[in-house]
Amino acid sequence: MSRRRTLGTKKKIALLVSAATVAGGGAFVMASTSNAAPTPKSASESTVCLGLATALGNNQKFIADQRAAPDAQSEARIANREAVVAEIKRKQEASGCAVGESAQDSQTAQPSQPAQSAQPPAASAQPSQPAASAPAGNGGGAAASGQQVCNGSTVTLSGEGGAPAASSNQFPAGTKLKVTNLDNNKSTTVEVTSVSGSCALLNNAAFEQVREPGKFLIRRALIEKVG
Repeated sequence: MSRRRTLGTKKKIALLVSAATVAGGGAFVMASTSNAAPTPKSASESTVCLGLATALGNNQKFIADQRAAPDAQSEARIANREAVVAEIKRKQEASGCAVGESAQDSQTAQPSQPAQSAQPPAASAQPSQPAASAPAGNGGGAAASGQQVCNGSTVTLSGEGGAPAASSNQFPAGTKLKVTNLDNNKSTTVEVTSVSGSCALLNNAAFEQVREPGKFLIRRALIEKVG
């Protein structure tokens, strides 16, 4: 009988050890789960991520367009934009966004329609130039001053350095655009210096002048051609 009791005790000890092992494994799994890295946010979950994804998409489209129809300067432009793409991806990672997520601005093709409807009033305003009220309506500037363009477009950054400037797929180099962030009423007037994949794309310095802290996208923007 003593032998049976001894065997029974050993079995109990073995069961206790097994139970402790299972419990410890469960605790390890829970600890591992709690310490897991957070899931990167998508563009649909964060305004910051949407802005970066849009900037990435615009630059990737620009690179694709340059490769599809290259010229003497395409190689240099592509090299520059590839460096910008790498910087945007670093910003995505630092902001907790999905690295490499790209979102081409879906509204870049729309401004051409409002632009056409905006031209007839400008033409009809020409006969009324003798009236003193016509120049006053333009803020005392040239006929093109204050002409709203790129209706409905969002504005983001190109990731390029240098003095405040813009790039565009609708306006040639030398065109001056005034960009106003309607969410904070900040504005900047910049010159178009290069081609991009959207109606108006600001470089880093220009975007800093109108941005809201922590945001890489201006949803409510007023873009005017002033020169």
